[in-house]
Amino acid sequence: MTNDQSQMTTEEIRVRGTVQGVGFRPTVYRLAKVCGLRGDVCNDGEGVLIRASGTDASIEEFIKRLQQECPPLARINQLIRKRYQTEIVFHDFVISHSISSTVKTEIAPDSATCPQCQAEIFDFYSRWYRYPFTNCTHCGPRLSIIRAIPYDRCNTSMAAFAMCAECAKEYNDVENRRFHAQPVACHVCGPKATLERADGKPITASMFSMLDDIDAVCTLLQRGEIIAIKGIGGIHLACDATNDTAVQKLRQRKQRYHKPFALMARDLEIIEKYCTINNKERELLQSPAAPIVLLQVKELEKDKRQDTEIFPSPRSRVFQSPRLLPISPSVAPGQNTLGFMLPYTPLHHLILKRMSRPIVLTSGNFSDEPQCVNNDEAREKLSQIADYFLLHNREIVNRVDDSVVRVIGNQIQTIRRARGYAPAPIKLPSGFEQTPAILAMGGELKNTFCLLKDGQAILSQHLGDLENAATFTAYQNTLNLYLNLFEHKPEAIAIDKHPDYLSTKLGQELASANQIQIYSTQHHHAHIAACMAENNLPLDASPVLGIALDGLGYGEDDTLWGGEFFLANYRNFQRLATFKPVAMIGGEQAIYQPWRNTYAQLISAINWEEITSKYGNLEIIKFLENKPLPLLKQLVSKSINSPLASSVGRLFDAVAAAIGICREECNYEGQAAIEMEALVDRNNLKNHEVNQKYPFKINILDNIYCIDPSPMWKALLDDLQRQTNLELIATKFHIGLAQTIVNMVNYLSQQHHIKTVVFSGGVFQNSILLEQVTKYLKTSDINILTHSLTPCNDGGLSLGQAVIAAANIIK
Repeated sequence: MTNDQSQMTTEEIRVRGTVQGVGFRPTVYRLAKVCGLRGDVCNDGEGVLIRASGTDASIEEFIKRLQQECPPLARINQLIRKRYQTEIVFHDFVISHSISSTVKTEIAPDSATCPQCQAEIFDFYSRWYRYPFTNCTHCGPRLSIIRAIPYDRCNTSMAAFAMCAECAKEYNDVENRRFHAQPVACHVCGPKATLERADGKPITASMFSMLDDIDAVCTLLQRGEIIAIKGIGGIHLACDATNDTAVQKLRQRKQRYHKPFALMARDLEIIEKYCTINNKERELLQSPAAPIVLLQVKELEKDKRQDTEIFPSPRSRVFQSPRLLPISPSVAPGQNTLGFMLPYTPLHHLILKRMSRPIVLTSGNFSDEPQCVNNDEAREKLSQIADYFLLHNREIVNRVDDSVVRVIGNQIQTIRRARGYAPAPIKLPSGFEQTPAILAMGGELKNTFCLLKDGQAILSQHLGDLENAATFTAYQNTLNLYLNLFEHKPEAIAIDKHPDYLSTKLGQELASANQIQIYSTQHHHAHIAACMAENNLPLDASPVLGIALDGLGYGEDDTLWGGEFFLANYRNFQRLATFKPVAMIGGEQAIYQPWRNTYAQLISAINWEEITSKYGNLEIIKFLENKPLPLLKQLVSKSINSPLASSVGRLFDAVAAAIGICREECNYEGQAAIEMEALVDRNNLKNHEVNQKYPFKINILDNIYCIDPSPMWKALLDDLQRQTNLELIATKFHIGLAQTIVNMVNYLSQQHHIKTVVFSGGVFQNSILLEQVTKYLKTSDINILTHSLTPCNDGGLSLGQAVIAAANIIK
């Protein structure tokens, strides 16, 4: 035996993380060859298993380069090395067949088209010229097509498409970036996209003189037609965003009358004509996740020769020269932001190649229903909305909505976590390593569920509002798919305390049927725990001051909470302060009719006779006088369908209605608050005097501190009587509320010796409020934690439920 041979060793290298379907095995193969190793690599249920034989130095070099040259979409969470005691003889380094075993690996999210694939679809001499399903190991579908792990073609919806000889050659060529790219396909062997008329009539060649069906879609959009387009995770409805007639037609047909539409533009240059984009927002738009990014609409000087608004609305301050086609005011009524995304599939890139203006790209459904995903469903449900369909024959296994994010204070805030982010796991903090398998059911609105095990949490994609029957059915189907996909057998189930949540009821049924321990978690504690977990606070961390402001959640005293200050850790909490509870007149009706909250707040703050005598000339008081006030007053006094709620979300609704925003009704959750936020002039905010704010007072209620907005209401009514500018009223409310929260935080943190403050709950999606609170607190010696990876709204609730249950199991 030679000296070199005597130094040969063999190691087993276990790699866990996002390492399947992302070009990891080809990278291992390439580096092993470069380092002179022999052995093999394969996928299995735990991730990737490598057996490498070589000198100690060559194996060390291989490990170092593997970590440095990890593929773009891959993520190594854990790398475990074990040396074999007996010699194993390998003659070469090869990629072996996948091994089925217990699932411990990750599934990669769907990823936007990489630059190389994008170049190929526009290269006339490329095999993928104008092919709408071009992909490689660096991009393309993942979660949306997978049925089972390991991530191999046979376990995806691409199993229906046998590779042609050319694709098979590239698939097996280790030097090619399509080496073992499971969805690889081309014009010859892959999925096909076809254009259909919604009325079923044939499309004749004389109708278009276009390159193909996809190019024809661009022409149809330019003509003002509405097109249903099947994408990567669902079917969208599209129209020209600058054609007001088309946008209004889409709203009427879809029955989505006010909620903002998402937009897609061919490139950043087009987006920059309408919105300001900072570096962080630019990075998000161009990232592999390619989410919808909420952007501030540009504020430009009027062209004195001719005024043409680019985003005209009653409160818009945006102008541009007439050469720029304005975005329809029906796209995002009452907003000063637009939600833009860039094309994230070859199909979208091809459609928009000739489109020099933005398009609406909104979910293919009737309002509040799940997005359509299959062709027959689309033809049945969308034929009365769309004029044409662009469909394809690759099955969407998992419905995945577009993600929505925004940047607040240079920090990313996730509003909806779905395509591009889910189901990438979230590594849990220290102390959660030995967590048993837990299933957390989530809330009622913006639902996600969470699978937690072995120190990591897998959140489902955004699933929607479970009060819709079709959404609840989709929720159950997705839950079953995840449980099977990840072979997750929960030992405990976590639910929200609210007894009427459908997710709570289903969790109770599952726990009973499987004789599993159930953990009931308080809604706002779960909000705070989710933020703690994503910010990596250890299990045994000192208690934090958690502030959870939202619409409502079920309280420990069986009342409705929504403006809470907790002393909290993962296991339990103590309620230190709240907002003054005010009646929700008519119960759930108060969520959709903001004037009810205005009336309830006013009679809680001021005697009605005093209001009518002093402020009877105000529009809001005249409006309320036309309502059945004696009946409403009786409902409140006798507590008939008028539960008390400490909800800051309802306070926002009340103030918005008082100044004329969504007074009669809201058409979607948070509409009134969002439109009032849009009223605040950010330029004036920078120079705003600290004394220009509405006052709140602090009382004691049931032995805890209570923020009372009564003085704010008197000041606001006085401003309305003085005909104060509505922008100033909205600004004074935001600043007054922010400083009141800050004052309470400073007082409680000093009283309880707290150094860390956590902000959660849907109200903190309000960028003005969050920016003001964090600005004022930065002068204090306080560590501020907010959400980034998960939504601060109920979309992050399941993570909090899961870690609370885990903490109580392993204590």
